[in-house]
Amino acid sequence: MSAKDEWPPISPYKTGLRGLCPRCGQGHLFNGFLALRKECEVCGLDYSFADPADGPAFFVMCFACVPSVIFALWLEVVYSAPLWVHLVTTLPLMLLTCVPPLRPLKGWLVASQFFYKAEEGRLDVSRS
Repeated sequence: MSAKDEWPPISPYKTGLRGLCPRCGQGHLFNGFLALRKECEVCGLDYSFADPADGPAFFVMCFACVPSVIFALWLEVVYSAPLWVHLVTTLPLMLLTCVPPLRPLKGWLVASQFFYKAEEGRLDVSRS
C-alpha cells in the first residue's frame, strides 16, 4: 500500500482549525498555545515543513484589531471617555478578539501548507 493510500487527504479546515495533525487528523499540532510540536505523536509526521511566519498575526490584525481600534476611537470621539473606561471596555475587547483566533489560524495555515504541498520558492537556473 502506498503512502497516498494510507493517508487520504484531509481538509485543512477540519484539521488545522482544531489543531490536529494535517496528515492523520488524530495527533496534536501544538505543544502549548502557539508552539508547534516537532512531530505528530500518532503518525510521526515531521512538522519542520511548517512555517506560517506572521500569517496568523496579519489576519488577526486585519480582521480583529482594526475593528477594536475603530471602536476605541469612536468611544473616545463621541463620549470623551476617561482612561478607566477604555481599560474596562476596549482592553478586554481587544484581548478577546485578538488572542483566541491566533491558534486556529496558525493551525489552518500549517495544515494548508501540508495539504497544498507549499514550499519555499527556488530559482530555476537551468533555463538561463
